[in-house]
Amino acid sequence: MNSSEVYRIGRIGKPHGVKGEVTMQVDDDVFDRVDADFVILEVDGLLVPFYMEEYRFRTDTTALVKFEDVDTMERARELTNCDVYFPRHLADEGSDDDYTWAYFVGFLLTDAATGNAVGRIEAVDDSTANVLFQLSDGRLIPAAEELITTIDHDAQRIAMIIPQGLLEL
Repeated sequence: MNSSEVYRIGRIGKPHGVKGEVTMQVDDDVFDRVDADFVILEVDGLLVPFYMEEYRFRTDTTALVKFEDVDTMERARELTNCDVYFPRHLADEGSDDDYTWAYFVGFLLTDAATGNAVGRIEAVDDSTANVLFQLSDGRLIPAAEELITTIDHDAQRIAMIIPQGLLEL
């Protein structure tokens, strides 16, 4: 599995208890919405599937997770700060209404009016009420559902109506 086939949904926090449970901070609860039994962790630069024995949410953004074969606090501690990813093809099983903005990281953004490439979405800034796509060249483009005209999941492309003046920056 390569990085274009997954998208980041969170990060593993510290161990919880002594039996291998960990906290997982999530930006996207897609694994719960599509009833997946695994997530992918980046361990030493490699994407590795980890199967969940069980999980429960503590808050909207934190879950306690027990992974298979992680049975001690020491083993759980080895996973601390690992980024958590989810396969795009499994997320595609939901409807377009089920996606979070983080899903679109890595997609190519195109201008719906011209068809020209605007840039690749490198990150999502959702720290304010106005969510922004951060492009690889540093530009920020408003991420608003009403501006998106088409989404091609296979080609990882989004066509958007780009507000006048943003392309000249």
